[in-house]
Amino acid sequence: MLWVCVALMVLSLAMSAAMTWAARGVGRRVGALDSPGSPGHEKELRAVPNTGGVAIFWSVALPMAAGLGAAWWLDVGAWSGVWGAVAEHLPGVREKTPLALLFLGCLLVLHVVGVVDDRRALPAGLKAAVMVAAGLVMALWGDGTRLLTLTEPWAGGAWLSVLVTVVWFVAVTNAMNFIDNMDGLSAGVGAIAAGCFLAAAALHGQWFVAGMLALLAGALAGFLVFNFPWRKPATIFMGDGGSLVLGFTLAFLTVRTTYYGVTPGGELVAGAWYGVFMPLVVLAVPVYDLVSVTVVRLRTGRKPWVASPHHLSHRLVAYGLSRRDAVAVMYGLTAVTGMSGVVLGSLPAWAACVVAAQLVVLFVTLALVETRLWRARGTLRG
Repeated sequence: MLWVCVALMVLSLAMSAAMTWAARGVGRRVGALDSPGSPGHEKELRAVPNTGGVAIFWSVALPMAAGLGAAWWLDVGAWSGVWGAVAEHLPGVREKTPLALLFLGCLLVLHVVGVVDDRRALPAGLKAAVMVAAGLVMALWGDGTRLLTLTEPWAGGAWLSVLVTVVWFVAVTNAMNFIDNMDGLSAGVGAIAAGCFLAAAALHGQWFVAGMLALLAGALAGFLVFNFPWRKPATIFMGDGGSLVLGFTLAFLTVRTTYYGVTPGGELVAGAWYGVFMPLVVLAVPVYDLVSVTVVRLRTGRKPWVASPHHLSHRLVAYGLSRRDAVAVMYGLTAVTGMSGVVLGSLPAWAACVVAAQLVVLFVTLALVETRLWRARGTLRG
């Protein structure tokens, strides 16, 4: 099935690149350019279309919908001889079709809200309410799409796991939205994270999740052809219509992933409790950015949800890096945490503790260095 994931990634990449090119042209013609956002937002405006999210959404949604349709249309018996590896998974795809359609419905709502917000800024409370509602729908009716379900017996029901799941959906969606503040940043970090999650899912044979991650990684890679500052600045942005899709998709697929441990004999088994921290480890950089920029804004008397140039990427530039170098640092940090996350659930307990300690030291050191630089350069003022 690995070749199917590769094929899906190539397909999504090609679709995304083509649609991003088209969305860029349409955006220029109709004047759908980067907008100032809500009152009080501080951002560097450029006459660049912010319609790239349309390409990202449809490069994930269309192949996924086509795959679901094909799973019901194909005769499993007739195809088993030619596409045996695929045919044996068709019953499972059919079983998960209601869940997939529910996810696509929530994703479409978020995409539409993001596209509207890109044209006319919506109230932060309204966007937050939509994120909470989408996460709640998935947690309540998403066929077990919940975190920490092991707490349900002693918590007196599913309320705690539902709450944690909704918080996770909102946090990851916002984190990827917040980190979309520099050319190539959100798409690149998202692609690295998706690749790490894909490796973990493929390692343990979770091919439905792996296939969706392949579509997401391909869609982001195709978009990066026009969004990464190769020699010149990006010629298109994803906007909220893309960042909300990226964040919600990552949140959903991390919740749907099953985490594994090892027996003393080295065999993979389900049940290592620390494996549930794998998504947090892989997405540690966007989460750190979300937490740190919130702290900075509060300390400077700003509202946490009002955009300002205080993100980690902005701070790296303030410390003397170029924008492209700052993006490269963010990529590197994400790759470090991502590779740790891939193997976390398959490690013995002592090794998992070493990985956890390593990451704690990494981010504590980063925070201490930043604190000293803030004081030296005065980047917290205003």
